[in-house]
Amino acid sequence: MNGDSFRNRKNGFTTMDGGQAKPSGKVSGGKIAGIVIAALVAAILLFNSTYEIKEQEQAVLITLGKASAVTEPGLHFKIPFIQQVRKINTTIQGFSIGYNNADNTVVTDESLMITSDFNFIDVDFYVEYRYSDPVKALYASQNPLGILRNISQSCIRTVIGSYSVDDVLTTGKNEIQAAIKEMIIERLEMQDIGVQLVNITIQDSEPPTAEVMEAFKAVETAKQGKETALNNANKYRNEQLPSAQAKADGILKDAEARKTERINEATAQVARFNAMYAEYVKNPAVTRQRMFFEAMENVLPDLKVIIQSEGGDVQTIYPLESFTGDTQGSTGSGESSRSGGNTDSGSSSGDGRSVDGTENK
Repeated sequence: MNGDSFRNRKNGFTTMDGGQAKPSGKVSGGKIAGIVIAALVAAILLFNSTYEIKEQEQAVLITLGKASAVTEPGLHFKIPFIQQVRKINTTIQGFSIGYNNADNTVVTDESLMITSDFNFIDVDFYVEYRYSDPVKALYASQNPLGILRNISQSCIRTVIGSYSVDDVLTTGKNEIQAAIKEMIIERLEMQDIGVQLVNITIQDSEPPTAEVMEAFKAVETAKQGKETALNNANKYRNEQLPSAQAKADGILKDAEARKTERINEATAQVARFNAMYAEYVKNPAVTRQRMFFEAMENVLPDLKVIIQSEGGDVQTIYPLESFTGDTQGSTGSGESSRSGGNTDSGSSSGDGRSVDGTENK
């Protein structure tokens, strides 16, 4: 019994009541500690075997030094302590060139540039980018953003140096931005660092000193005045052109009408003259006399002819009715009335010449 008791005590048991063994408190505590440790290890392994990718993220799964991209969002599994995960933000991000984006202070080393006409100018840019390939972004270069910044500054200075200061300050900004963007994209494709340029914009451009700035403002004001004057002149021209064109069209139409009228009139006169000439050739004396009578009817309507004698005392008046055939009120063909030198002076109108060509005295 003593020997059994000694072995039992040596093995951690005690004998009571007939030598039956009972477990000691030390064994129960060890089992509990083991269970706790096992549970902790299992929890660590469980939580270390999963990872989550959000909508705007991509991940790089590294298995014994070999990297592969994981682009699908959601919950994923990995082998604990063998596989590692590094996440990349794929949203559009940006940085400034020429000024500090935090406090908006000027960074002179980045903003001060020289133009093609050898003028200095301060230009600020904002570059927007995103990671297009997470594996290349992590392992193709040590500092992809630093490379993007250096490429951007190089392209900016190259393009700005090919434009005049007026273009940079005023009308050439859009063209400059497009040229810089195209150049940066070409160089990023050559580097292939997993970074994609989204956009680059000119935030501000101004001369480096206050005096030069005032001069450029004056030039810009003059240009705006020029544009305003040109616009006003074009407006006035557009208002006046329709009325002037209408007047010109009216004048042309009147001229065409008068031209047609004169041509028709001249044609009629030529035809009349040709007809008269044809009759004149047939009987010249009769035609000539008829033409004379017709001319007298047109030239001397309602006119009385006074014939004065050489003595100057007696006037003989012959009415024109005899020429026209209207004998009403006349004294008969060939009759004459005699009176003193003061007879019917009001009827001696015309050019003051008698039929025989002598002037009235």
